[in-house]
Formats: sequence, C-alpha cells, structure tokens
Amino acid sequence: MAPTPQQPASAGGPVNGPAGHLPRFPAGFTFGAATAAYQIEGAHDEDGRAPSIWDTFCRQEGRVADGDSGDVACDHYHRYREDVGLLRELGVDSYRFSVAWPRVQPQGSGAVNPAGLDFYDRLVDELLAAGISPAATLYHWDLPQALEDRGGWRSRDTAHRFAEYADHVARRLGDRVPRWITLNEPFCTAFVGHAVGRHAPGTREGRPALAVAHHLLLGHGLAVAALRGTGAKEVGITLNPDHLLPATDSPADAAAVRRARTLHNDVWLDPLFAGRYPEHEAETWGPLADGSYRREGDLEVIGAPLDFAGVNYYRPLVMADAPHEEPDPHRRTAADIGVREVGMAGVRRTTMGWPVAPETFTDLLLDLDRRYPGLPPLVITENGSAEEDAVGEDGTVHDADRVAYLHDHLHALARAVDQGVDVRGYYLWSLLDNFEWGHGYRKRFGVVHVDYATQRRTPKDSYHWYRRLLADHRARTGQPPRSEG
Repeated sequence: MAPTPQQPASAGGPVNGPAGHLPRFPAGFTFGAATAAYQIEGAHDEDGRAPSIWDTFCRQEGRVADGDSGDVACDHYHRYREDVGLLRELGVDSYRFSVAWPRVQPQGSGAVNPAGLDFYDRLVDELLAAGISPAATLYHWDLPQALEDRGGWRSRDTAHRFAEYADHVARRLGDRVPRWITLNEPFCTAFVGHAVGRHAPGTREGRPALAVAHHLLLGHGLAVAALRGTGAKEVGITLNPDHLLPATDSPADAAAVRRARTLHNDVWLDPLFAGRYPEHEAETWGPLADGSYRREGDLEVIGAPLDFAGVNYYRPLVMADAPHEEPDPHRRTAADIGVREVGMAGVRRTTMGWPVAPETFTDLLLDLDRRYPGLPPLVITENGSAEEDAVGEDGTVHDADRVAYLHDHLHALARAVDQGVDVRGYYLWSLLDNFEWGHGYRKRFGVVHVDYATQRRTPKDSYHWYRRLLADHRARTGQPPRSEG
C-alpha cells in the first residue's frame, strides 16, 4: 500500500509555544501572501471591465455552488487600501496578485482600457508605500470572453494575444513590479476547464484539450519574450505539480501513476525545463496524441530561460489503475487515461476533502530537484488549507487546523531547503476568504475571515501565527521589523 503520512502536529504548540517550534529559513527568504483577481476584486462591470469566461460560466445553471459568482467577491477593487493594510500588519515581504485581462484589455486584443490599468497602478503604489514588493500574475484563469468566442486557448492566435497583453501590462507597471508570473496552473485551464469541464469554459472536448495545453505553454514562452523586452527583472511561471503515489505495489498501479504523472506534471515540466515533450505521452493518450498543433521551433520558445519556477502545493494524490470502458477512444477526453484517485487512510482531510500529508511536500520538491537538473530556483506561490471557521462571540476566529497545516507544511518546506533544494520564497494561500471557483463561497482558505454580507475583515489565529513566524524570521536573520521598513 501507499505510505501512510504522519498526523499533523497539534495547533496549540505552533501558536503559543517557544520560537523553537517555528520553522527556520535562510536570510533573504521571501515570505508573502497570494490572491487572484476574479476571486477577490468584484466590480465585474465597472470602469470598462468586460466579461471573462468565469463571468459566463457562473451564469450557467448548476455550474457553481449556490449560483455564486465573483461579481462582488471581497470587493477588493474598492477596498484594496484596507487589504494592503492587512498585508502590512501581517509583515509580508511580497504580495502576489493577479491582473484581470478583461479589465485591462476588454476584448482580449486591441485597445487597452486606461481605467483598468489605473487600478493596478494604484494597487502597486499602495503596496510600495507599505514596504511590500508586488508580484504580478498575468493569467489566473480569467480569459476575456471575447477571445473565447474566437476560439480561446484552442486557437494558436490566443498565445500571441497573451504576449501582447503581457507587454501592455509590463510597460505600465514594470518600473515598480520586480516579479512576474505568466500563467497560474495551466493544468487547470487545459484539463479541468476543457477536458473535465468543472472550470470555465466548462467543456469536455476530448483529445483537443491537449492543443489547449500546448497553446498555453506557447503563450507563456511568447510572454516571457515580451516581458524580457520591457526589462522585467524576474520572470517565471506557476505550476501545480502533483506528488503521485500508487495505491498498491502492483505493476498496474505503477503504470497508472506513470500515466497520471504525464497528465499532471510532465506535460508542463518536460517542455519548460527539459526541452522535450513527455516521454510517455503515447502510452498515456494513444495515437490521438499526434502533435499536429505543434510547430517547429515551439519548444525553443516554450523553454526560454526563467528566473524562477512557481510551485503550488496542497495535497498528494493516490492513484490506482482503472481501465476505461469507453470503446471509442475518440470520445474520451484528455483526462480519461485509465486511472482513478483513491483515498489516503489515516490522515486528516481539509474541507476540500484533501488529505493532509506534509511530508509529501518535501518529497515533491526533492523529486523535482532530482528529475530536472536545469530547474531554476523555486518559489512556493501557493500553499494553504480550507477549514471550517467562523467569527466567535468574542470577535475572534480560532482556526487551529489551519495553523497546524501551515506549521507542518512550512516545516516540510524547511526540510527540503535543508536538503539542498533551492527554494527562494513562500506565498501563503490566501490572504482573504474568497470565491473558490466551482465551490462558490462555501470554502474558506483565508487567514483573514470575510463576512461577505458586510465585507468585514477579521484576522484569524492563522494570521497571527504567520505574523509571528515572519517577525521571528526577521529577528533571527537580522532584518528590520516590517513596521520599520
């Protein structure tokens, strides 16, 4: 059977125990928090913003829990100064936010919306005034609906439109934003959005979803060139590689893990960091993986050198062989590869149903370091947990399970660093409770509780624990407290 992870440590120790209970990182390590535009901004139809594919998706019956949408979300568009104040008090070095493409370029190409860029101007200036370094993600899933109507990521042209958009944003903000991320989790866009249909645009397109994956990578490579052309200091991409475990030690389950690794990891990692397409793609997808959407020179564009690679990590996956019963392979989606996820015994699960197994975080990072000798320095761009928490009668939010999760995963990260993995930073997901995609507002990942009816923000115990960790790090490494910076 797959190894059984240890139970997470008690939350009481990390919150109230001595400083020795806190994980330790080297001087210069960056600590931050992350959000995404559609999940927090709201103002969905203000100041020239046009619909994205998520606006459209949310209006289709049954797509999102409770019929929720990001129309208002956390109203960050109007409350960004308050949220930057929370970041300042938290003591982060950096804030990772995303730019909404339909706010900047409502039609996905052509004219730029000045009011849209003005908002990000104000946000960046507010962050810098608070002593916080901005880190901008250019694509966190909110493709302009106008581009989707012209083919979206199925079309090679969208990759070129993405590079033009990147150029517009970087020319406006690049003098103040040092860190740029092209794409966030392209796996979710290509396969969850186009193959499984749980995310926007919500289609099950069969093997053509592989073309979506390729065009996303091509768009990334073209955007890297555009960003370099504006003098961007740090350029990277954020992926969500999975740590995959076999359900048993059988050859069939080992083969299932190999296919799952191709789908979840190798589609992205191999072209980006090894200069090749996945070794086992024919085994995974069969003869339909003909690569007709690939052109000569694409790998060179995709594999342009990066300053860092972002890693989002939340949980491991345990996979078992599951032969597909559909006799016609043309009707299968790119996600139908004869595998199924099985439960992990003996561990706690978050409200997302995800197993809490922090040692697999260490294992993943060590595996990436081993498999890709050319891998650039890593930055953990998301890590966190959804838990049951609410404001108590005393006005506080006690989220002991989230504190335990963060404590254990940051210790797991520190162990990877101690074993030689070059990790330069960590962004907690998320600053705020927010719109959690298909789950609507049912799942809370924030270290700050948001009452969506009143927009009242209440820092949770996890906020105070993370603040203490950052203060301890500064004191131990000789950095001045953030309040003095």
